Order: sequence, then C-alpha cells, then structure tokens
Amino acid sequence: MRGSRRPVSVVLGWVKRQPPKVKAFLAVVAGMAALVFIRFIVHDHDNLFVAAEAAHALGIAVLIYKLTKEKTCAGLSLKSQDLTALFLAVRLYCSFVMEYDIHTILDTATLAATLFVIYMIRFKLRSTYMLDKDNFALYYVVLPCAGLALLVHPSTSHNIINRICWAFCVYLEAVSVLPQLRLMQNTKIVEPFTAHYVFALGVARFLSCAHWVLQVLDTRGRLLTALGYGLWPSMVLLSEIVQTFILADFCYYYVKSVVGGQLVLRLPSGVV
Repeated sequence: MRGSRRPVSVVLGWVKRQPPKVKAFLAVVAGMAALVFIRFIVHDHDNLFVAAEAAHALGIAVLIYKLTKEKTCAGLSLKSQDLTALFLAVRLYCSFVMEYDIHTILDTATLAATLFVIYMIRFKLRSTYMLDKDNFALYYVVLPCAGLALLVHPSTSHNIINRICWAFCVYLEAVSVLPQLRLMQNTKIVEPFTAHYVFALGVARFLSCAHWVLQVLDTRGRLLTALGYGLWPSMVLLSEIVQTFILADFCYYYVKSVVGGQLVLRLPSGVV
C-alpha cells in the first residue's frame, strides 16, 4: 500500500512547492484533461448531471449519518445549509411553474434532506453548533445574487418574476458553500465526515460543470443560444465554473490528506 501511494505523494509534494500561479495553471490543465477524458468515456452527457445529483445526495447522506449516529454538528455551517435550502426552494418553484421534469423530483428529495439537516442543527444538536466559527455574513452573497439576478436573467417568454427567480437560484448555488469553507478555515481542522461531505459537493459541482461545458462544445455553442440572448448564457456557464473552482483548493487538500492516510484534514492558512 505504501508503495502504491508513494508516487502520488511525490507528485502532490511537488505541486505543493510550486508558486500560486503555477498551481493555478496546473489546475486548469488538470481540469481540461479531466473534461477530455470524460468526453470520451461518457457518451450521454446527461448522465453527468445525474451523477452530479447522486454525488450531492451521497454528501447529504454522510451529513445525516454524522448527525444521527455521531450526535454532533460540530464543523458544519448552518448558514451554508440555509443557503442551500433557499436556492433549492427557489429552483423548485421555478421547476413547477416553468419546466416540470425529473429534476424537480430530485430537487424535492434534496430539499427535504437539507431541511432535516437544518432541523437537527437548529434544535436537536444546537449545543454542538459552532456559532462563533460560523460567522460568514449571508448578506454578502444573498444581496449581490439578488441584484445580479435583477440585471442579468433569462430572456425567455416566461413571467419576469419567474425568470429573475431562476437567475437568483443559479447565482446563489454557485456561492452557497462559502460559509462552510469559512467555518473550516476558522477551525483549521476538519473532521472526516464534514470533509467527505464537502468533497462530495466538489465532485458534484465538477460533474455539473463538465455537463454544461461538454454540452456547449457538442452543440458548437447552440446551447448558449437556446438559453437566450445577452449576458445570461455566459453567466450560466460562468456560475458553473465559479462554483467548481471555489471548491478546487479544498479538494486538493482532501486528496492529499487521504493519500497521506490522515483521518483528520488540516487546512493551511489562505485556503479560502
């Protein structure tokens, strides 16, 4: 086992020693290589969206196990869960009034599980909640997302309120994990279940981003045109990319910790 891990540890050690600009370049190259690999092995790119939903569901399942079996919510951000419930609720509303499909059912199940997590943190396990560490101000993300949604939203034939709500949930989803990352940066130490949950979110965001990017490439940009005109198509794609890169740094340290055989993830300063 040690022999199989040694080359990976050497590579990760080399990456760690590189300056930030080189790390950013390597991250872009790795992302592009992953997209090329996925494009060749996944023929129906809609499966990537299903896989993203499955990864998110797996992450929430890990959270529920932690809350019900470990009887603690230490290390979890209630504010991130609140943001997740908010964008899911808005997206569900949009699904019901604009485009009811299988994703509506998936979002309903995800929202129900998220509300259960919120209930456990707020009431059952409040004594273990790190209130002082979960200090990210929600208006830093909610207000800008709402303002951006007013300015840049779909140009479809739907009601203007519905189109603004659609844009709002897209933007809010992209940044909903920021309070969780802030809490982990404050504590510097991330216990296994929380680390597994956030890594699952990172995988889900990457698969969702890959789905959109590959769809755009396969349709030679026609998908962006189908989404409407103006800045909205570009903002949808940019939101997918942003939420992927927000978690990229954490995922690097998570993989490094797993390869090193460490059960507890220790974050250096400046990760988020």
